[in-house]
Amino acid sequence: MITSLSIKNYALIEKLAIDFSKGFSIITGETGAGKSIILGALGLVLGKRADLTSLKNKEEKCVIEAQFEISKYNLKEFFQANDLDYEDETIIRREILPSGKSRAFINDSPVNLQELQELSLFLIDIHSQQQTQELSDENVQFKIIDAIANNFDTISAYQKLLKVYKAEKTKLNALLKKQSDSGKEQEYNTFLLNELVTAKLKSGEQEELEAEFEKLNNVEIIKESIDKSLVIANEEQFGVFHNLNEIKASLQKIAPFSVDYQNLLERVTSVAIEFDDVSKELQNVSEKLLNDPERLELTNQKLQLIYNLQKKHQVTTVDELLQVQANLENAVIELGNIEEEIATLSASIEQKAIELDAFSATIHDNRTTAIPVLSNQLITILETLGMPNVRFKMELLPSETFFQNGKDELQFLFSANKGTDFGLLKKVASGGEMSRIMLAVKAILAQYSKLPTLIFDEIDTGVSGEIAIRMGEIMKEMSAKMQVFAITHLPQIAAKGDSHFKVFKSTIQDATQSELKLLSQEERITEIAQMLSGANISDSALNHAKELLN
Repeated sequence: MITSLSIKNYALIEKLAIDFSKGFSIITGETGAGKSIILGALGLVLGKRADLTSLKNKEEKCVIEAQFEISKYNLKEFFQANDLDYEDETIIRREILPSGKSRAFINDSPVNLQELQELSLFLIDIHSQQQTQELSDENVQFKIIDAIANNFDTISAYQKLLKVYKAEKTKLNALLKKQSDSGKEQEYNTFLLNELVTAKLKSGEQEELEAEFEKLNNVEIIKESIDKSLVIANEEQFGVFHNLNEIKASLQKIAPFSVDYQNLLERVTSVAIEFDDVSKELQNVSEKLLNDPERLELTNQKLQLIYNLQKKHQVTTVDELLQVQANLENAVIELGNIEEEIATLSASIEQKAIELDAFSATIHDNRTTAIPVLSNQLITILETLGMPNVRFKMELLPSETFFQNGKDELQFLFSANKGTDFGLLKKVASGGEMSRIMLAVKAILAQYSKLPTLIFDEIDTGVSGEIAIRMGEIMKEMSAKMQVFAITHLPQIAAKGDSHFKVFKSTIQDATQSELKLLSQEERITEIAQMLSGANISDSALNHAKELLN
């Protein structure tokens, strides 16, 4: 249960700290006093998203901290699974920074909002007027029946299997479509693959062929240039060799006179040796150069083949063509094995459908047993809430479809008076009747739930008088098993609480702020009297308030 709540710099609250006790707690206050602000702050602790509008002072951070006593609720496994430190007195803190960023902590360990939301499911149920309207939703109705039917574990296992079943169905449909398209696709892929295989491509081949083509295509120019170079090198009177030898001879005469001249001689000698090597290489190249039109044509054909394949497959290198070839080989193999894969997947889906049917049958049987129990308990409670002729008709309609919670469809029909036909809740139930039905549902679920805390936000809409008194008594009875809060405008309900908190506005230095205060017995009499008669409290209102409290 929640034992304390502190709020700093949130909405109209500058600073607030309050302790809560077990049992039945009442929260009252005028419209606009800040009751929704308290719930909003609590919602942030439970993982709701926040923004800068939450900050009262935009220059300071907002801090909301709640302490929960959780020793009786078997939550150690959750803490271990999420790598969190477990404490019997667990503290959840939420911070909203002026930058707009939000941080959350469980026992000082940073957590994300999803972890916070998951933990909150085990801590508090905040019932709002919107939730009352959701009572007419089929999914909500199923959740009520399944809680009494103890179907949670079965539905959880069913949903895990259903997820795999749907994934395999999606894959099978894709394979079947692929198979239907595979005739033309297989033929075309095989053609493309054969074309690439026939080309006998090799990595780096294109560069080698392009170099060879350039050489063969320009053989006459190349040979002419090389031969001219050899003539210049070897001409007897003016050739490079002749001139280098003349230079060497001249330098040999002066080399003994200086180290500098000796160095120059050595360098010229080195040049002569290197040039001699170049000349021999030129000679070898010249001898090997042949005008080979046939080889040129073959090289050109191979290059054109590579260029055409690159254009067809929209790539620029032979390596990319080889990757295309590998992909086509895999595609051809994959299409060849598709029938076997379809057969295997179909068998798996069929087996999972059998298992899902078994789960669905168990869920259905449990619901069938639970429906009379729920109906009788609802009728018993609602009779005490001024609905003596209420009747329910809950029918399970078998379906061939695997829904998220089984194969049932549900007709949840209601009649409030004798002689009236059954109808859908949202069409035939008034606002006051919906509030009473929802309270009855919560009272029943409290017997099956291990939830520590339940907060009713104005569940008394549309009721008054004796019905309000009985609603208060039911919430009081629920508080024997869990911590219950009721935000109410009705004095009959407010008088049933074990403790009473008032939300009010005050003005400090021209600034309005909301505050929450635990009322003493005398203050409580005054508050209930004011709820009865308004701002001008009469003696009869005070006496009536005392009677209600007694």
